[in-house]
Amino acid sequence: MRPKIHTPINFPTSIPSIFRQLSSSSSSPYYSPAKTHHIENYTTSFDDTINKLCHQKRLKEAVNLLDGVKNPSATTYSTLLQSCLQQRALEEGRRVHLHIKHSNFIPGIVISNRLINMYLKCGSLGDAQKVFDEMTMRDVCSWNILINGYAKVGKLELARKVFDEMPERDGFSWTAIISCYVQHGRSKEALGLFRAMRSGGGLECSGLMQSNKFTLSSVVAAAAAVPSLLSGKEIHGHIVRMGLDVDSAVWSALSDMYAKCGNIDEARRIFDRIVDRDVVTWTAIVDRYFEDGRWREGFTLLSDMIKSGIKPNEFTFSGVLNACAHQAVENVGKQVHGHMIRIGFDPDSFAASALVHMYSKCGNVKSARKAFELVSNPDVASWTSLIAGCAQNGQAEEALKLFELMLQSEIRPDHVTFVSVLSACTHTGMVETGIKYFHSINDVHGLTPIAEHYACLIDLLSRAGRFKEAEDYISKMPMKPDKFLWASLLGGCRIHKNLELAERAAEALFRIEPENAATYTTLANIYATAGRWVEVAKVRKMMDDRGVVKKPGMSWIEVKRRVHRFLVGDTSHPSYDQIHDFLREVSKKMREEGYVPDTNFVLHDVEEEQKEENLSYHSEKLAVVFGIISTSHGTPIKVYKNLRTCVDCHTAIKFISTITDRKIVVRDSNRFHCFEGGRCSCNDYW
Repeated sequence: MRPKIHTPINFPTSIPSIFRQLSSSSSSPYYSPAKTHHIENYTTSFDDTINKLCHQKRLKEAVNLLDGVKNPSATTYSTLLQSCLQQRALEEGRRVHLHIKHSNFIPGIVISNRLINMYLKCGSLGDAQKVFDEMTMRDVCSWNILINGYAKVGKLELARKVFDEMPERDGFSWTAIISCYVQHGRSKEALGLFRAMRSGGGLECSGLMQSNKFTLSSVVAAAAAVPSLLSGKEIHGHIVRMGLDVDSAVWSALSDMYAKCGNIDEARRIFDRIVDRDVVTWTAIVDRYFEDGRWREGFTLLSDMIKSGIKPNEFTFSGVLNACAHQAVENVGKQVHGHMIRIGFDPDSFAASALVHMYSKCGNVKSARKAFELVSNPDVASWTSLIAGCAQNGQAEEALKLFELMLQSEIRPDHVTFVSVLSACTHTGMVETGIKYFHSINDVHGLTPIAEHYACLIDLLSRAGRFKEAEDYISKMPMKPDKFLWASLLGGCRIHKNLELAERAAEALFRIEPENAATYTTLANIYATAGRWVEVAKVRKMMDDRGVVKKPGMSWIEVKRRVHRFLVGDTSHPSYDQIHDFLREVSKKMREEGYVPDTNFVLHDVEEEQKEENLSYHSEKLAVVFGIISTSHGTPIKVYKNLRTCVDCHTAIKFISTITDRKIVVRDSNRFHCFEGGRCSCNDYW
């Protein structure tokens, strides 16, 4: 008795009728009706019929035909399983598997491998493992399919378990497991596996005399991700010593690795030897030059790319614009924008979102808004970039209006959107509004709040001095508080001089990242404000004992297309004498206007006069003054700083903006400060 498989109503159940239906169909030009004359000798015709139905995506009909067939061939089962895999049809795949079990057909390795692959691609890992376990004979492919399947769905430990149990491995085995580790951010272990592969791993390794290009591409990507220049050079040396015939993909990966490891000149040398350069190869090297701040060379490469007949795509421009945003070089970003317009970019591509992001991060919300309005169907990334830009530039109300407009446009917010929305509330002290939006993440939008959302909420509450509520939320968090949350709490303690809670937050941060100098500096600042110089000295000693070095404050300004950088107390700039003279002169005027230096956070128990002298040479003051003396009257000044601007500099720049009648924009590590007429856009809340 053959197993009965359900046949849909009105479906012609006889094989001849199916043949006639297919042969008479105008969509079946390749079917020969001569094969239907003798049903007893139907095998070839039946296989053709199954193949035709599968090709037409009539999979259910094809599976139903199994009911009328004695002893289907391996080809029949193979075709059906492949179609189930391609269409991710788990139910039909299980029916085919059931038919195999109840027929006289004994599946060999090939059919069993097809079954495993089908179950894995359809997401039924348990069924795949069961088929694998029931196999009396397996080949290397059987193991590889299972490893690859587990790797694709993130089951790294299961993939490694299968890999470790393999009696024999080939290049695909190693490539699958190495790629799996790379994709899941475990690059160091991936490099260790590559070394084990080269040494033979203590097992028989068939086909590993020469590493294949897929393995090499994966392991080079691992070296880039660490980043480990030493490992990258080791792989490069392996390729050269073995005389491996690698293609452009591997050379491109090597070039990218050297660039990510900081050796952009070696990256360029490898790039220059690649014969068959495609848009991916060009994009990688162009992006690296922009990320490295070598904009002129980057633009030259971009021009060379276009001249070679390769048109930059949205990935090219997106990468370059993100680099411009990260380094806050608006003029460079504008030039890239010009390139995009000249070659005719698609305003609905994600490069448009990168354009909005670049202008927002550079403090030009007006241009960001213009770029946004050119997008006919802005996606969540475009909306979020504009919301974030408004939030960082002190336009919190506008940011929240945009968020509501986004919801009205039926664009569903994601986790990143809510980080921007909560940040908008944080920057302006809109505590109740922020709490409302935090709860709406789950209650209204069905998302689960992530650690970043909690960090924003704690930042909001602690800045407002509502520490009891902040501690309540921390105690109820479903995840362990991360470094961003504790840093937010510590920042709030600095504002409100909450020494006891500051010590708790600092201790938590010391456990999480003992190498981060910012924690020690903030705690020392809080002690200094309280006049507890013994504790300040202890914090400094702790830093010395642990080898922690404070990140130097650095500010930069772009004048006449040149970027000028300043460190604290910097005397190396060619215009130092003019800067020093202007500072001395403007300081007198500031005092006449009522300016009093805030020496609370100077980390030395020295005389007040010395403290004031120390404050005069903070990097942002030097950059602002250089901007004023280097540009014509009325020209806006835009300065960028790598750390949070201090209280005294914030106060001083408000006075300078009035005295010089200038608009001064300072972007620190937290936000943009727009100083004009003695006021700041942050309303002294930062």
